[in-house]
Amino acid sequence: MKLALASLLIGSAAAFTASSSAGYSTALKSTVTETYSFTKSEEIFAEAQTLMPGGVSSPVRAFKSVGGNPGAYAWDVDGNKYIDYVGTWGPAILGHADDDVLDAVKKTMDKGTSFGAPCALENELAKAVIDAVPSVEMVRFTNSGTEACMGMIRLCRAYTNREKVIKFEGCYHGHADAFLVQAGSGVATLGLPDSPGVPSSATKATLCAEYNNLDAVKAIFEDNKEEIAAVILEPVVGNSEFLEGIRELCTANGAVLVFDEVMTGFRVSYGGAQKYFGVTPDITTMGKVIGGGLPVGAYGGKKEIMEMVAPAGPMYQAGTLSGNPLAMTAGIETMKKLREEGVYEELERKSKMLVDGIVATAEKHGLPISGDYAGGMFGWYFVEGPVKNFQQATKANAETFGKWHRAMLERGVYLAPSMYEAGFMSMAHTDADIERTIAIADEVMATL
Repeated sequence: MKLALASLLIGSAAAFTASSSAGYSTALKSTVTETYSFTKSEEIFAEAQTLMPGGVSSPVRAFKSVGGNPGAYAWDVDGNKYIDYVGTWGPAILGHADDDVLDAVKKTMDKGTSFGAPCALENELAKAVIDAVPSVEMVRFTNSGTEACMGMIRLCRAYTNREKVIKFEGCYHGHADAFLVQAGSGVATLGLPDSPGVPSSATKATLCAEYNNLDAVKAIFEDNKEEIAAVILEPVVGNSEFLEGIRELCTANGAVLVFDEVMTGFRVSYGGAQKYFGVTPDITTMGKVIGGGLPVGAYGGKKEIMEMVAPAGPMYQAGTLSGNPLAMTAGIETMKKLREEGVYEELERKSKMLVDGIVATAEKHGLPISGDYAGGMFGWYFVEGPVKNFQQATKANAETFGKWHRAMLERGVYLAPSMYEAGFMSMAHTDADIERTIAIADEVMATL
């Protein structure tokens, strides 16, 4: 079992989508040195900057930390093909445009897109989530991971009648005010310690600790006796010993343990990181994969906690489009395929193949590198490892990463445009895709 993926597995954004990457294997016949042009993509992005802040709907899409502009979000308008390891930042675990998922969504769409009323599809997806995720006995669907985390923190405070929460440097839990304090991922990518517009009152009850430092968490509990409502973390950033220690601290202090599995849920294993590491939280937040590529989020946990949520209980949270039939259908069909035998073993095999190949290539050219993976998630830092927390991650060579990213993109490999973001393997990737990626990386590493 792999240990820390460090703080690379944090945050959410969006990506270009390309057709199923299985089709890229034929590109092995072309020369590795082929580079791409982006004339139309740059024109469209220039126009986007006049229409949307920064030209994007989510910050990391802007490519500011690596230079250059993203292509279009379906396939490149300049006709360039990419081996896509972003996979719409996680949801495309089956690859883009899976026929079974699309067919099911089309049939559902014929009946309507949203009704603002309960539907049987919610029950079906809820039962699948409850069956898969160890901590979940009841679930509430939302429209995004951020929204799920907003509901979760309110629930933790309502259930414990406490206000303070502990989060960790480098862990990202969406863009709600309470979480934008020493956050990682997109915020770190933009070089901001927090965000303008967030009042100090919104974060005064949010306490930050260093990841994989159990003593730091113990000290916070000691200084805030019977005041901590919850400890919130992204579990794959840690290792099993740290997670077990946090579990014990929460139990001993009457705090709620929350695993934010918006990224890792149904990504590192069918039961998420909590199943992968064997540590069960009280509440789990989810998103991405459970919507099969459509907007979705969810939070769930013990029945006694979840029954605090309206209308069963007094804690209010609502959403007009929550549990809409299109997202439920896409999630149901995606999870059906993920239940098949050997899926996660295959995802991890391919992730290992890619990570090991890239690391070996960097070492061949004398470049310091640290790589890791868990299930269908992976990543690298250009620094001697291992990287166990956000502060260690910031020591990686950002300039080298930027050069590496641009050169890989120009040769047809689409990686996350931030060194703090994870890469995502899909069932559509082939060994030939990975071999080509490694060959391109060998060429690029020689120039860094």
